Amino acid sequence: MHSKRPLFWRIYPSHLFIAFLCLAASVWLAVTTLRDSYVEQRVGELRALGRLLEIQLQPLLHPPDPRGIDRLCKVAGARVGTRITIVLPDGRVVGDSEEDPQRMDNHRDRPEVRQAFLAGEGRSTRFSRTVRKRMLYLGIRAGLPEREPAILRLSVPMTGLEQALEIVEKKIVVWGFLIALAAGLSSLLLARRLSRPIQELKRAADRLKQGDLSLRPPMSRITEVDALAETMHRMGQDLHRRIETVTLQRNEIESVLSSMVEGVLAVDTGERVIRMNEAAGKMLQCDPRRVQGRGIEEAIRNPGLQRFVKKALSAGNVTAEEDIVLSAGEERFVTCHGSALRDGEGRQTGALVVLNDVTRLRKLEKIRRDFVANVSHEIKTPITAVKGFLETLSDGAMKSPAEAARFLAIMEKHVLRLEAIVEDLLCLSRIEQEEERGGILRSTVPLEPILHAAVQLCEAGAAAKGIHFQISCPKDLTARLNPPLLEQAVVNLLENAVKYSHPGNPVGLTAERSGGEIVIRVRDQGPGIDPAHHDRLFERFYRVDKARSRQEGGTGLGLSIVKHIVQAHGGRVTVQSAPGKGSAFTLHLPA
Repeated sequence: MHSKRPLFWRIYPSHLFIAFLCLAASVWLAVTTLRDSYVEQRVGELRALGRLLEIQLQPLLHPPDPRGIDRLCKVAGARVGTRITIVLPDGRVVGDSEEDPQRMDNHRDRPEVRQAFLAGEGRSTRFSRTVRKRMLYLGIRAGLPEREPAILRLSVPMTGLEQALEIVEKKIVVWGFLIALAAGLSSLLLARRLSRPIQELKRAADRLKQGDLSLRPPMSRITEVDALAETMHRMGQDLHRRIETVTLQRNEIESVLSSMVEGVLAVDTGERVIRMNEAAGKMLQCDPRRVQGRGIEEAIRNPGLQRFVKKALSAGNVTAEEDIVLSAGEERFVTCHGSALRDGEGRQTGALVVLNDVTRLRKLEKIRRDFVANVSHEIKTPITAVKGFLETLSDGAMKSPAEAARFLAIMEKHVLRLEAIVEDLLCLSRIEQEEERGGILRSTVPLEPILHAAVQLCEAGAAAKGIHFQISCPKDLTARLNPPLLEQAVVNLLENAVKYSHPGNPVGLTAERSGGEIVIRVRDQGPGIDPAHHDRLFERFYRVDKARSRQEGGTGLGLSIVKHIVQAHGGRVTVQSAPGKGSAFTLHLPA
């Protein structure tokens, strides 16, 4: 539990802390900026000097001339007042302006030398054991590009910078202390000035709490405090008047807001709209703000919903519930729940209607019914045929070998068709289960082998009709996918293309990367499909020409399997076709 403190002790320490924090930040920023500025200035000077020395050094490096290099370092170092060191690739020092190179350690491990060998230039600031000083080092890779490089190292002492920083730090600390002291005094005065009138307001608020609503709090010379005092005075005058209004509105607002997840419509006893949320406005195709205050006949153009609202108003304590169809462009199904609105005294003030959009649920129910009916029909047809031929064989057809063989061949055809339907249904079920479990397994693989494998599976059927495949796929085209599932989708499209193509016509299979996605297209020169069928092509058991589809041996599930496979990959499938112009089915997969 936090301890309570007076306002004075909340304002004054915080202001004092901020003042000292600003002082510390200013000192740190000034010292850091000065140090960085000095170092960058010196590095720039050393870099310029190094480039001039590199020109004179290159003739002495290939092959290395230790005496000449050391002589150049000592002469140049004496003239410019900078220590100059030359380090060979093996770390051996061959020249130094202040020391005997032969007595110096191997410099291969020095930070600035390592950086220079790697990046062409390196720097460091550290204590030099050789000259017993803290130094700024700059290493530059020198030599001809085609030869083994050496490192030209230049260094200057950091003594000047440290002395300058010491002087600046002392000045900043002194002035900062004076500023902090002044800030502390001003904070003390400000805290006392603010806390005194607030204490007076507290005493006035205590009297308001005790019921003295006519009290006028004392005024001060602070604008904000005076505004607060005036507000407290008006609050006392308005408080009594607002109590009754708030009590009446609270039940209405809470009832409406408690159901904001669904569409909410509130009406009064005069059948006028008093509240409608955005969800209800979208369902009823109207602006909630514009219909507020209007009668339900004017605000709601749906007769069924109008009757339901009136029923909810007259139902009293009984909750009414009903399904209503809204026809606003697209047919929508809404479940309505209605109950009476009452005030704090139990009097009915209107009715509350909650609208739940169940359009998707109704569509799913219809799809389920259609699917069950289609499956029953598709399975019943081959079973009926097999049963009929079995009865024929039992009635004596077995005595005729020719007739028996013909009947058995027909029965085998129907059994194979029944098996194909079951296999396709199981395939759809497996894909849906994998999606529900979190998605299919995918890996990044080349597309060309998958497309060729699909073509090989369809070549026998294509050859029987004199159809050949035209494949176009870049060898380096890859995608993240499930190879067996994609192969099955392509096989289904190729089989359809072969099935409906005229004998001798080619079937095209292309794959490319386009617009941030992988596009796989199967194109045939068959009879084409009327655009009126395009939206339903990928439904289960939907056929454009049912008689021909069954004659060709199709199950009516191939394109539905294709759609589910592509959707499992996060893609989509499209069709372009017209009567007499062939068809093109395109898979759009994420790249």
